[in-house]
Amino acid sequence: MTDSTAFGFERLLTDPDSAARLGRLTTPHAVVDTPVFMPVGTAGTVKAATFEQVWETGSRLILGNTYHLYLRPGHELIAEKGGLHRYQGWDGALLTDSAGYQVFSLGDLNKVDEDGVSFRSHLDGSRHRFTPKVSMEIQLALGADIIMAFDHCLPYGASESDVSAAVDRTTNWLHRCRDTIGPGGRNRDADYEKVLFGIAQGGVFPEQRARSVAQIAEMDLPGYAIGGLSVGEPIPLMREMTAYTADRLPADRPRYLMGVGFPDDIVESVLMGVDMFDCVLPTRMARNGTVVTRDGRLVVKNSVYARDDAPLDDACDCPVCRRHSRAYIRHLFSAGEMLGPMLATVHNLHFYQTLMRDIRGALSRERLRDFTDPFLTRWREGEAERRKAARNAKPGGR
Repeated sequence: MTDSTAFGFERLLTDPDSAARLGRLTTPHAVVDTPVFMPVGTAGTVKAATFEQVWETGSRLILGNTYHLYLRPGHELIAEKGGLHRYQGWDGALLTDSAGYQVFSLGDLNKVDEDGVSFRSHLDGSRHRFTPKVSMEIQLALGADIIMAFDHCLPYGASESDVSAAVDRTTNWLHRCRDTIGPGGRNRDADYEKVLFGIAQGGVFPEQRARSVAQIAEMDLPGYAIGGLSVGEPIPLMREMTAYTADRLPADRPRYLMGVGFPDDIVESVLMGVDMFDCVLPTRMARNGTVVTRDGRLVVKNSVYARDDAPLDDACDCPVCRRHSRAYIRHLFSAGEMLGPMLATVHNLHFYQTLMRDIRGALSRERLRDFTDPFLTRWREGEAERRKAARNAKPGGR
């Protein structure tokens, strides 16, 4: 817990050669330097890691998933136990998503109307209904420092007319979210302040993006997010829409790009002026035997590493790279030992936090391009080599 019970954001400087910003979030539970990457704790846990390990990587802000926590163990139980911070044993800051993306991703299991969404649980098929008010009440019960608005996210390929309707619905729902949270999107009903972030939608249509930003920015909320990207669109288009949207969001508020997590996408988005990121990618890849290095992804479970005594990344100072070889970690995956995914997860989380620290350090020296240009070149060359090796190992593969 910090000395402050209120939320704040301070821009410390803007990079002279890009739109990148160095900043600081003050929350009731932690001071968070930005740009920041948030590990995802879907069901009250960052999968395959203890919270002590997550903290040791330098993480001070994580994400909790409203949809999954609502279904089990239930927000009422978590509130009874003192809120999600206490229930899961996390001492840092906490952001909860609104359940919007999860509910809408259920596809045939949901039905959207102007008041909210009716859906069936993916667990047991039971019927449920979320409205903006319900989403806010659940997140308040969880006790998050940052609460995300309930929005309408459409997949890539949706028509502009459908996207336009989703933009209007998202704005309408945002007003109702704010009415539930409190004036200005700030709630002080408990012993610390909880704040609401609005979400800009608009798909891949610039006019709809601009319209969404204009509508939500009028509400003067503590922060804003870029939603509706990384939902199937080509990467160049995702980056184009990220830059277009970020440039129109209020400059004095934190900007959060939701669900984008490849290292090169993060670096490119920082250069566009984005402050906050989250993604399941580092932990999901780790559980499936893939780790991230400065030279791109490395599939450590592959047989080529069976006798490789090198660490996962020879420049990494995480506890995994200091102690264990690729050969040993590959053995753990081959033997089905749970320690394999755990070690890979700790390394990946450490890599992402190191990347963000390096970005912040270069920003503070006003030498950001001296870091980002070599990083992007090395990452992309490594990824190209990985794809080439995969094609050679599997003729006809992509």
